[in-house]
Amino acid sequence: MPRIAKELSAIEVKRLSPRLNPETGERTEVRYPVGGVSGLLLKVTSSGSRQWILRAKIGNKRPDIGLGPYPEIPLAQAREKAREMKEKIRAGLDPLEEKRSLKRSLLAEQISTLTFQKAMEEYIRMKSKEFRNPRQETQWTNSLTTYAIPHLGELPVREIELPHIKAVLDPIWETKTETANRVRARIENILGWCAIHGYRSGVNPARWQGYLDEIYPSPEKIKKRGHFAALPVGEMPKFMADLKNRTGTAARALEFLILTASRTNEVIGDKRIGKDGVTWKEIDLERKIWTIPADRMKSEKIHRVPLTDAAMEVLKTMEPGEPNAPIFPGPKGGTPSNNFLTALLKRMDRAVTAHGFRSTFKDWARERTAYADEVSELALAHVNSDATRAAYARSELIDKRRLLMTDWERFCLHRETEKDTGKVVSISDGTA
Repeated sequence: MPRIAKELSAIEVKRLSPRLNPETGERTEVRYPVGGVSGLLLKVTSSGSRQWILRAKIGNKRPDIGLGPYPEIPLAQAREKAREMKEKIRAGLDPLEEKRSLKRSLLAEQISTLTFQKAMEEYIRMKSKEFRNPRQETQWTNSLTTYAIPHLGELPVREIELPHIKAVLDPIWETKTETANRVRARIENILGWCAIHGYRSGVNPARWQGYLDEIYPSPEKIKKRGHFAALPVGEMPKFMADLKNRTGTAARALEFLILTASRTNEVIGDKRIGKDGVTWKEIDLERKIWTIPADRMKSEKIHRVPLTDAAMEVLKTMEPGEPNAPIFPGPKGGTPSNNFLTALLKRMDRAVTAHGFRSTFKDWARERTAYADEVSELALAHVNSDATRAAYARSELIDKRRLLMTDWERFCLHRETEKDTGKVVSISDGTA
């Protein structure tokens, strides 16, 4: 006859602790019978956590049946639950299979009722770990909340079909084409994720290739192309003369940006996402090279910029600082606000953007010089998939780009250009 365990009180149960190994002195897991119901044990792990266990024979097996954690489940409640389990076993039921069945039913219910709103939130939460820019999470959420949620939000994802997608896209496809295509792609990603996880099956109704491309005109053919407002090439020398006569950090930052054909965030940073602009440690004064780290580049690759004499003169006018200090700080130090250069251009009464000077540079290189296109593309750090351009990108063409930027400086400051002098600059490096 099996030994009957002593019926412990609530105080005695509270005092139970892990067992110490007499040889090593380490704590080990132990299961204490607490009495009151045969087979009821309190499992105490080496870490000190506690769990109620019922050891009872089901058929020809004697599994562990978990009854919950202690002290969340007190002694009296654990005994009551154990008695209920044993009553079910005596009645020929399997409590473990019953729990598994309930879990399967709950999962099936969740799968059948997952709404697009919930799927969107979970997908963005998961995907946000990959976003390089924190603003991307906000952009995803805002665009889908504005255009998709009113039509799809409460729908179970398994029920979403083509008419629902059309309800989202029809009103905006031709009037807000770029936004519409982004929304479509984001819906496609979310529904694709749902399919992988078993929440829906069948065709993805937001898919473009071979599906929606048969319904809507191509975004590339109908979207209105917007460009950053750029200064006409012929006005560049006069603008630079005006800029050089202005004092202040913003004027020097814009001058440096123009002379290096750089992006705004590369020069002054982006305060909204906590990214600094150019710092002193990025400048090699001896070699006259500015090395922009990959995390500040659109291409996600390190970019080296040859600095002309005029660009170096701009740096000399700035107060030297620690290696990590910004060269062009804001009025209160640190990263300037995002309208730092915009405000300067407004004061100069110029309806252009800082980014637009890259377009001016490209127009100048294309229209007024004989440099190969690859040289100016590398100067702008444009990403190219073409194999030939990719090969040039690997070599960086620093020497040829230095000639190009020197000519750009000469044009900006003195209105001279290589095309005017009759020089022809070849892309060839002299090798076969």
